[in-house]
Amino acid sequence: MLKKTFLWIALAMMPLVQGQEDLSLSYYLPEGTTYNSEIPTPKEIIGHEVGEWHVTHDKLVQYYQALAKSSDRIQLESRGSTYEGRPILLLTISSPANLAKIEEIRREHLAATEAGGAEKSTDRPIVVYQGFSVHGNEPSGANAALAYAYHLAAAEGQDIENKLENMVILLDPSFNPDGLQRFAYWANTNRSMNLNPDNNEREYHEVWPGGRTNHYWFDLNRDWLPVQLPESKARLATFHKWLPNILTDHHEMGTNSTFFFQPGEPDRVHPLTPEMNQQLTTEIGSYHAKALDGIGSLYYTEENYDDYYYGKGSTFPDVNGSIGILFEQGSSRGHIQESENGILTFPFTIRNQFTTAVSTIEAAENMREKILKYQQDFYNNVRNEASKDRMKGFVFGSPENQAATWELAKILEQHKIKIHPLEKDLKVGGESFTAGKAYIAPSNQKNYRLLKAMFEKRTTFKDSLFYDISAWTFPLAFNVDYASLGSLDAAGQPVEQLQPLSGSVDKKSNYAYLFEWHEYFTPKALNRIVNKGLRAKVAKGPFTLEGRKYDYGTIMVPVANQDMNPQAIHDFLTEVARDSYLQIHGVSTGYTQGIDLGSNEFDPVKKQKVALIVGSGIRSYDAGEIWHLFDTRYDMQITKIGTEYLQRVDLSDYTDIIIPSVYSTSVLDSAAAKKLDQWVRSGGTLIGYSNTANWFKKHKMMKLEMKKDTLVAKNIPFDRRNDFRGAQETSGTIFEARLDRSHPVNFGYADELLPVFRNTNIYLEPDKDSYNNPIRYTDNPLLSGYVSEENMELLKNSVPFKVERKGKGRIMVFTDNTNFRAFWYGTNKLLMNAVFFGNSM
Repeated sequence: MLKKTFLWIALAMMPLVQGQEDLSLSYYLPEGTTYNSEIPTPKEIIGHEVGEWHVTHDKLVQYYQALAKSSDRIQLESRGSTYEGRPILLLTISSPANLAKIEEIRREHLAATEAGGAEKSTDRPIVVYQGFSVHGNEPSGANAALAYAYHLAAAEGQDIENKLENMVILLDPSFNPDGLQRFAYWANTNRSMNLNPDNNEREYHEVWPGGRTNHYWFDLNRDWLPVQLPESKARLATFHKWLPNILTDHHEMGTNSTFFFQPGEPDRVHPLTPEMNQQLTTEIGSYHAKALDGIGSLYYTEENYDDYYYGKGSTFPDVNGSIGILFEQGSSRGHIQESENGILTFPFTIRNQFTTAVSTIEAAENMREKILKYQQDFYNNVRNEASKDRMKGFVFGSPENQAATWELAKILEQHKIKIHPLEKDLKVGGESFTAGKAYIAPSNQKNYRLLKAMFEKRTTFKDSLFYDISAWTFPLAFNVDYASLGSLDAAGQPVEQLQPLSGSVDKKSNYAYLFEWHEYFTPKALNRIVNKGLRAKVAKGPFTLEGRKYDYGTIMVPVANQDMNPQAIHDFLTEVARDSYLQIHGVSTGYTQGIDLGSNEFDPVKKQKVALIVGSGIRSYDAGEIWHLFDTRYDMQITKIGTEYLQRVDLSDYTDIIIPSVYSTSVLDSAAAKKLDQWVRSGGTLIGYSNTANWFKKHKMMKLEMKKDTLVAKNIPFDRRNDFRGAQETSGTIFEARLDRSHPVNFGYADELLPVFRNTNIYLEPDKDSYNNPIRYTDNPLLSGYVSEENMELLKNSVPFKVERKGKGRIMVFTDNTNFRAFWYGTNKLLMNAVFFGNSM
């Protein structure tokens, strides 16, 4: 065996100009450890030292494949692929003896969380899930994982053998493969041979949208609860497959920061998280402190970050019997950069991440029995709580929108929350539920706390500051009816596996076909119909035909005077109904109770060509959510036009242009405003979101009157000024709005009240004419989450939507995000209505 000795390299000794010629793997690895020479180092496979260049995801995959091939301590698997086709890897690392019986260990580990599970609950390996770089431009984690995996595979001696004998490590080396690849390309292509720490160097200023997000510009660290994206689905499946005892999440923060590890702010912990969880987190933190002290790295804890929103990787484990730990390293955002703490190098950031990865398993080994017992006690306590709860479960579902109901049920299924079909009609909590079109989620189950966290409404808080959103009530997000239950008498047998939705055409017609606009995937169906060249119309009023009631927004496809014969139309619509999960009805007459099918109250629906303004100054999250909605949900083409070349684009072909929220009103200049204004006057529909309202107002494109906050700080000391300001932020809260269902923007909504997600402080005054206020917040709008008293007064009876006619076109603005994080299904249709029915407004 080749013994390698290691030299700790002080940061101050690292060359500032002449690259990193002296950098070696020994900079990261524990002093005095010997390594198996038969295990390849990262450099031997990828061609450079860890930290010399930013590892690209393809090289990362290459190294782990070589490592798994050469080491009997590692099993490698791909759990799927990203949108860009990159594998989502997982390394299972333990002793060879444990790996030989890994499935037995997993089953025994899960059995300890069940009722009456495993008396010898602490006489088994502890399970540690370690994840890196969920934000692609926070790369020190993924790069540290290279050195860390090598250490676990090749280190020799009793210490590492004991650790691997007593634990199973689930190593997720890149939570965000697409983002990591995008950022590595940027950093590497801008790297000079003479490394330059100047903050103005282009290397440290990524082009929009940056590498933080995944392919569709989503923040994957917010998707643990919604689980809408492939990367999230893979890691959630792993989590529930193993129920790890500890899950770590390695991030980066601003360059002038040092290193953070949890626990975070003591007063910002979700009430469903046990106190013991935070006590154990603190004890684990002592290992990180000792390790960072050992290498002379500055750090802090119990500040800035919180443990409230369960959709984050470091907080999701806390409601599932595990311990989630967030690490935040001050980022070099490239290879070497000036900071308040001296020259910050990429290798230094990697070393801190590596060091805390090692201190995590040090803590896990020494605290193994205590942490294993905590998890077992957690589930025993949950079962005890659930059995005593007078609330026996939740019923949810809307007969008009079975697709949204099914999508919510699918999320619960992925979280291993048991559901039952509603077996008989039910009236409860002022809501009516139809058998076969609703589900019941019982309280008395293993994941009771998770279910409660997803369904509860919470409006009182210990602290008024939130690192992320304060509300995420899932039935409200999906706009499906729900109620708590005192009995499970109406529940059928448990659903073993959700069956796919179906759709059909009830009969062939030689006259017309109708389908209501209520279902979630109706925009997908209408888009296919108009792109096929078929004429379609939308009903601006309700009517009854052949014994069936049809609501506002019903779509009619006449059979006569089409370019397809009646049989071809029937066959095509049958395919559309199946793919969009719709019930389409063939009718034999146009004579109705209400508006007849030949009435002028049916407006033609045109084929839409939609553009989305993206690029510098546009909020990439919001833009990505819209892109994702069109591309993956509704199968609609959307053209992304960059702000930097908008002036050169001929807009005449586009029917609709969407401007997501902008960071400032200077993003698009007056020339852009003039160009868009002329396009609208020629017949286009311009749709703006959130802060774009201020841009519209600045360039006098819309007549918007805004309510203004006049709050003044009184008796607030200097050191509490940020808390004062932060308490006025509406970071993510759910409010109730009242709808005028006759207005085209609200077509497809069966109820007059709609839950709306809000994360802005933009408040629009209503129009003096009531019919110009199709969506209006109620006078008591708070449903779930935090809002200051001052902002609540501004919000009451304000309007989150405005539309103005200008020439032949329309300008519209939504103050709130109708597409939040891809799981706010309930308001997606507002945008699609603006696109398809804008000419009717």
